[in-house]
Formats: sequence, structure tokens, C-alpha cells
Amino acid sequence: MALWRAYQRALTAHPWKVQVLTAGSLMGLGDVLSQQLVERRGLRSHQAGRTLTMASLGCGFVGPVVGGWYRVLDRLIPGATKADALKKMLLDQGGFAPCFLGCFLPLVGTLNGLSAQDNWAKLQRDFPDALITNYYLWPAVQLANFYLVPLHYRLAVVQCVAVIWNSYLSWKAHRL
Repeated sequence: MALWRAYQRALTAHPWKVQVLTAGSLMGLGDVLSQQLVERRGLRSHQAGRTLTMASLGCGFVGPVVGGWYRVLDRLIPGATKADALKKMLLDQGGFAPCFLGCFLPLVGTLNGLSAQDNWAKLQRDFPDALITNYYLWPAVQLANFYLVPLHYRLAVVQCVAVIWNSYLSWKAHRL
């Protein structure tokens, strides 16, 4: 509980920094889980650079983009009723999720040194499956998130659930 209270104090004092660092930390954790539990690389074969890349993407892309999106979404659809939460979830999943995945997957490909042609082919191959898999998890999570969670905690809640999602995305993005 002391750790949670310290997190809340830091979030109150420095909301943007804490949200971005939380996203980066949990993206890195998702990659560690992907490499160790899904891919079963073992510690000797763990690609630390890949984990650092995913953590950096969390801090430099995921945290700012998703955190900013939640602020925009709250301005577009103010309120916290069930109907408001449903509207936010539909806009999030119908508009934001496809755009986000369409940016995230090629960004990882670029950081991994893929050529533009290889990156495009990988996006065409992986995007439909990633988006469909997204729809198995995120609509229910986001509906609860938009209805029950205050704005300044939404990114943290999503990133906690996203540890599993990040493991999947890391595996999907690094699979050649």
C-alpha cells in the first residue's frame, strides 16, 4: 500500500512524467515476459536491446500518444455515464486502435532495421491479426476503464492490463 500511495503522490505532482514512465516500464516488462514466457529464450538468449527498445517506445510513443488520446477523448465526449463510456469505447476501438496499431507495428519494424518494403509487407501480414486480437481484449477493458476510472489513472490501468497485450505485441512485432 505504501508503494501505491507513493505512486499516487508522484502522479499528482508530475502526472505526465509518471504516466510516460509507467507506460515505458510496463512495455519493457511486457517484452521481458514475451521473451521469457512466450518465446522461452532463457536469460542467456534474452535480447536486452529489444527490451530497451520496447521500454523506449513506451516512454516516447505509447505513453504520450495514449495519454494524449485519453485527454482528447474526454474533451470530445465529456461525462462518465454508461452511455458516455460506451461512446468513448466505440470511438477508441473504431478509430484510435486501428490507427495506433498501424503506427506502432511499422515503428517497431523501422527500429529493427526493416526496409520500407519489408516493413510494408510485415504490416500487411500482421495488422489484421493484431487488430482482431485487439478486439478480443480491449473493448471490455476500455468500457470499464472509461466508466469506472478517473482520467489521470486510465493510462496506468490500461498499461497494467497491457502487460499481457504488450507481450503479444512484442512477439508479433519482432516475429519475422
